[in-house]
Formats: sequence, structure tokens, C-alpha cells
Amino acid sequence: MRRFATIIGFVTAVCLVATRLPAETESVNVATGFRLLTEKSYLPGDFDQEAFDNVWQAWPKKLKAKAEKATPEERRAMAYDRYGLTTRPGDDSGRPLQYVVRPDGMWTMNCFSCHGGTVAGQVIPGLPNANFELETLTEEIRLTKLLMKKPLTRMDVGQLAVPLGTNRGLTNAIMFGVGLMAYRDKDLNIVPNRHPPMINHDVDPPPWWNYSRRPRIYIDGYAERGARGLMPFMMVPENGPDQFREWESDFEKIYDYIMSLEPPKYPFEIDEQLAVAGKVAFDANCAECHGTYGDDETYPGRIVPIDKIGTDPVRLTALTPENRKGYGESWFAHYGKQKTIHEPEGYQAPPLNGVWASAPYFHNGAVPTLWDVLNPSKRPDVWRRSSRPFDEENVGLSIDRLEKMPRKLLSKRARRHYFDTNRFGKSNAGHDYPDSLNAEEKRAVLEYLKTL
Repeated sequence: MRRFATIIGFVTAVCLVATRLPAETESVNVATGFRLLTEKSYLPGDFDQEAFDNVWQAWPKKLKAKAEKATPEERRAMAYDRYGLTTRPGDDSGRPLQYVVRPDGMWTMNCFSCHGGTVAGQVIPGLPNANFELETLTEEIRLTKLLMKKPLTRMDVGQLAVPLGTNRGLTNAIMFGVGLMAYRDKDLNIVPNRHPPMINHDVDPPPWWNYSRRPRIYIDGYAERGARGLMPFMMVPENGPDQFREWESDFEKIYDYIMSLEPPKYPFEIDEQLAVAGKVAFDANCAECHGTYGDDETYPGRIVPIDKIGTDPVRLTALTPENRKGYGESWFAHYGKQKTIHEPEGYQAPPLNGVWASAPYFHNGAVPTLWDVLNPSKRPDVWRRSSRPFDEENVGLSIDRLEKMPRKLLSKRARRHYFDTNRFGKSNAGHDYPDSLNAEEKRAVLEYLKTL
């Protein structure tokens, strides 16, 4: 039991405080919340500075030879690029946004690992980290530790049993939560000898700037937002019930930080006249589920039944009614005071503020661009990440479209850059509603979405 419970040191959570504080107090909490996320460790360390500085020795031959000739600073930049890490905005220390680096040199993953990334050359806290490669980082850190005769930690061992994300930028966080919650009672005491069914599957982290707009959270909308909901990621055995209660005030400040976030503005040119036409088409065809934007902003929070939305059902069915009930009756949901839906009918249509920045799309990250969202029959069955810049024309990831997966033998890391929609949990089907629009209307809606 203990070995399983130590597998993961984080579960990406998506819950927020519902009430607001006085502006002056809130401003202080916002700054404090960011500092806590980046400076305070709530988990045991994953690896030390020495291991990260030497991880290049576990790289493929050609890249390793290049790193060997580089300076330490250049090697660090190469490592950041390889694993989807960034520096912190406005901070010239070189420390990563995605990890807390303790004074003793230990690195501990924080929430920005999945919720802090780069788009169109901008590092944006709260942006889904579409470039994060936790599987690759963990594999290569583990090998580095073995070469350096360093002890392995929970992540090194756990990744051998539970996948951390089979595609770049995606995460198995939902199953982390199921597994870790199974070993706790409602008061968060550790309970041995529980073995939950695990249906491992990838999800795409949502943008943090929309949490303040959502009264219910997760893609199926099963839980209410709340100050405690961000804390399940701490459920390693080292953290008992007392620590959750002690740190609750920290996470209330972290919530204030998250609640303060606003979506980034589209940095490229917009055809304003076309966008106006797109708003008309959007309001007539899309607003019923996704809401309205501008001065009359609304968000209905509508959950669309799975047989109507038609997108991949694995995420919905992987959580059992017992899983959701266990969360709802626990300390995290105030012992049932927050409403939990045990058997949601389908998926909640998300708000689309900043949607231009949050590729790939759908809850499983199966659709690479907004153009593909709007053109269901032309979505690629297999696609590969490209090193080209942001795709301004189609709005999203720059990709190469393929008819099928290549037959040649690929490294584990290379396979994670290919998205095969034929695999379990990775379907790009469904959400066919845009087919009610003609080609001109689709192009106009695409232009409008850039403005949100």
C-alpha cells in the first residue's frame, strides 16, 4: 500500500474559492499565493541539483555529445527545452517555474508543472504546459541517479508502475487522484489494503484563468470548487491529516492567486471585421453551451450528455460513482457540504476565454488546433509535434499530419511526440456541432475565438 501511495507527489486539481476578500487583503494573498507555489515544498523532493545538472549524460548519443561541449548554462537551457520547463517571469535566477528548488538543492514539483507553460514565445503562469515531458524527465533522472549511485525516490519508482502521461503535455492526474484517495478515509487518515481499479488515461490540463468562471470543476463537473480541493496532490504517506489542516490557509492564498488570473491576449493580427461576423455566428450556434463574451459575459456551465457530445468516453467512465462519492464525503469536500455529482451524464462545456492559447483541445488533447475543432471531418488521425512556431493560420500547435504511425522503431520519447487517435482514450471524435456552419462562418468563428 505504502509503495503505491508514494507513486505520485501531485494530482492536478482544479478547485477555487467561491468568495472574495477585501481588495487590499486579496492583493496581498495573490502575491503570497504565487510565492507559496514557487518557494514552499509540500512534498518530499524528486531529485537534487546535482542530478539535474548531470541528466544530459542520460541523453541520446548525438544530443549528449552536443551537451558535453556546452557550458553549464547552455546545458541547463537544453534540459529546460527537452523537458518543457521554463524560467520564472521577471526572475533572473534561472530557477524553473515548474519546480520548487529548496535551499538544500532538492527539486520538488509544483502545480506549475502542468499549469505553467509557453505559447507564442510567452511564459504564462496558469497556461496548460503543452510541452511538459514528465515521463521522459523521470526516466532520464532515474538513469542519472543510477549512474551516480544516488537513491531513487517515489517518482522514480512509481513511474515504472503507473504512466505519468503517454503524450507530451498530457497527464494521468485523474488516476493519481483515484489511487491516492483510495488509501485515505474521509478524515484523510491512511487506510491500508485498498486496491482500486485503475483505468490509466491521459487528460489535458485546463487553463487556470477560467477557474473563477466555473462554479463546478473537472471536465465532468462532478465537484464544487473549494479551498480544499487543490490539496489532494499532497497525499503522500509523509503528509498526515494534521498537515492538510495546517496548510489549508496557504492554499486559500494560492486560490486567491489563481482566481486573479486573466487570459492572455492574442499577440498576432486579428481581422476585426471578420471577428464581428464570427461573434454573430458563435452567439447563434455555440453560446448555449460555451457562454457569451464581452460586456455581457455569461457561462452556463452546461454538462452535455455523452451520447450527444460524442467525445472520448474514457475519462467519464474511468471514475466510478464510488470514486466520486469518496471524494464528496471527505474532508476535501467539507464532508458532503459541497455538492458532488456521483454519476454525471457527460462532459461540461468549458468557458473559452483565452482559448487561442490552450492547444491542444478536447479533454484528452486529441485535437491540435481550433481549425480542427471547427472541421470535425478533417481532423488528423495521427499527428506529430513540429518545432515550427505557433500556427497562426489554424490557431494552435504546429504539427505534421500523418496517415498512420510510422513503422520504424521509435524511442519512448519520440513516440510521445506522436498523437495516435486510434489508441485507448485518445479519440478525436465528437463535438460535431460546427458542421452546422458553412466554411465562411467557420473561418469567421475562428477569427472571433482569437479575441476572447
